Amino acid sequence: MDSRPIGIFDSGIGGLTVLREITASLPGERLVYLGDTARLPYGTKSPETIIRYSLQNARFLLGKGIKLLVVACNSASSVSIPRLREEMPVPVMGVIQPGAERAAGATRSGVVGVIGTRATIASGAYERAITGLRPGVRLISRACPLFVPLVEEGWVDNEICRLTVESYLGDLRAEGLDTLVLGCTHYPLLKQAIGEALGGRVALIDSAEAVAGQVAALLRREGLESGEGDAGDREYFVTDASERFREVGQRCLGQGIDRLELVDIMPGA
Repeated sequence: MDSRPIGIFDSGIGGLTVLREITASLPGERLVYLGDTARLPYGTKSPETIIRYSLQNARFLLGKGIKLLVVACNSASSVSIPRLREEMPVPVMGVIQPGAERAAGATRSGVVGVIGTRATIASGAYERAITGLRPGVRLISRACPLFVPLVEEGWVDNEICRLTVESYLGDLRAEGLDTLVLGCTHYPLLKQAIGEALGGRVALIDSAEAVAGQVAALLRREGLESGEGDAGDREYFVTDASERFREVGQRCLGQGIDRLELVDIMPGA
């Protein structure tokens, strides 16, 4: 049994969707979350910059004594996982492979959509993962860079949100897709608007749910599970605007965020 915490990082609040699913599946596990809110969004940054930020985030969480690192950011997962696995002395899990596996198994028409940040779409990571699992699938990829600011602003159910989603995705209704990968951990908070824009008959793949299942399996396999009766503790850290994170994060989690601290993770801090 191992009572060390699981570390999770994202550029902002989107990774809380992953934390929420892990909490639901593994309520006895301690979790430490870092939202790099001072430098979001990652999706507009270069791969080199995203890798540098990811390493800084990971080192901060490693200092908290974590036993597993979950990269709850699609942009970071798409480019930084190999480097993180080279440098981190703990297992590292991203969000792309679990989501790709679920999408490959879900499609019946063989037409799969992938939406994400510019960095995630440009990386081609989902395309490689899905076609590797299901050769012959037709993929339609689309960058939706304004979705992250909508979520961070808390605009997930208003006219601006609906018009923005329709502008990005409305034309996909004619493409025959039956499965859409929400290739950013912010995007599940827009599920209702996305579902409405696509007509309600498209399966929306939320990689957070798949990640939680794989985290549970990894902990069992590696003997890293917390002991029975352990109470899951939650700590939250942000690099900027802690009160704004608390406000929006509470809506995401459906509960209060008590242990929230503003930190500086830059080298030499």
